[in-house]
Amino acid sequence: MGVRVIFIGGLGRSGTTLLERLLGEVPGVAPLGEVVHLWERGVIGREPCGCGESFTACAFWRTVGRRAFGGWSPGLADRVLTLRRRVDRTRRIPGLAARRRHPGLSGYTRAYSRVYEAAAQVSARPVVVDSSKHASLAFCLRTSPVVDLSVVHVVRDPRAVAHSWRRYVPRPEDGAPMTRWRPWRTAVHWVVENLAFELLALRNGAVVRVRYEDLLADPPAVLVPLLVHLGLPAGPRGGLSVFGAGSGVAELSVAHTCSGNPMRFTAGPLELRRDDTWCDRLPRHHRWLVTALTWPLMIRYGYRPGDPRSPGAVTPPWAPPGVPASGCR
Repeated sequence: MGVRVIFIGGLGRSGTTLLERLLGEVPGVAPLGEVVHLWERGVIGREPCGCGESFTACAFWRTVGRRAFGGWSPGLADRVLTLRRRVDRTRRIPGLAARRRHPGLSGYTRAYSRVYEAAAQVSARPVVVDSSKHASLAFCLRTSPVVDLSVVHVVRDPRAVAHSWRRYVPRPEDGAPMTRWRPWRTAVHWVVENLAFELLALRNGAVVRVRYEDLLADPPAVLVPLLVHLGLPAGPRGGLSVFGAGSGVAELSVAHTCSGNPMRFTAGPLELRRDDTWCDRLPRHHRWLVTALTWPLMIRYGYRPGDPRSPGAVTPPWAPPGVPASGCR
């Protein structure tokens, strides 16, 4: 028995949760949130599901737990977290890329495959979306004999990402601030994560790239070819209610996402509008520091290191021509 998994990867604050929510509106697709955090934040921490109920009180996740493991337990979560610390690490990526077998790897991926299979059965949707982001987990999952893995690599201008990571954002679960990073740290993580997904693509991984700026500039122009590439139902508007050429509104239903940024709690109409506040609020010295640390990949992904108000664009090979360029307007 196998399960189809769409893994959304990239550094956090790059639009991964938004893309997951949009894909979750496609018939036959079940968004699960960041499954990598299910064990600590859901099973142990009992943080709320995207539906608003606590993880342990959510009927969907209770049923998934029973089908997958006979029920959730802190002991199960501790075992998976122990395996994660052993095999699911960025420093393990070279070995995983060379397909070296690490002790505990099969048990670790088996726990995820059971979650995916049970979620697909309970939701009656054959495709599940995991927005865990981490490249190391994607490398682990590709070793599973029962996971049919497709990876969507989401990139965003590193200066915008750096600005987002330095902002104060309260977590809706408890009001505590989300993790904040200094710009240099964000830049280093941006390079490492994106290079890891480049390596995954070179190792015959099924990887397709989406730019945050293109997605927000014209959602159907990006989503429709992406759905076709993934073999999912692709209507003329990519499963969205979009109005106008440069902006749109997506109608989001309630999603049972186990972890992720605050957008996972959104239900109803969502205006699809790009966040370019970094253009005015990211200090110049931070902007140039991030640029200096990331410029080779910036250029590869179509972001100009110079004037941010007129960057070039790199259109993915599967995307239609005429996708708007990124940058400040």
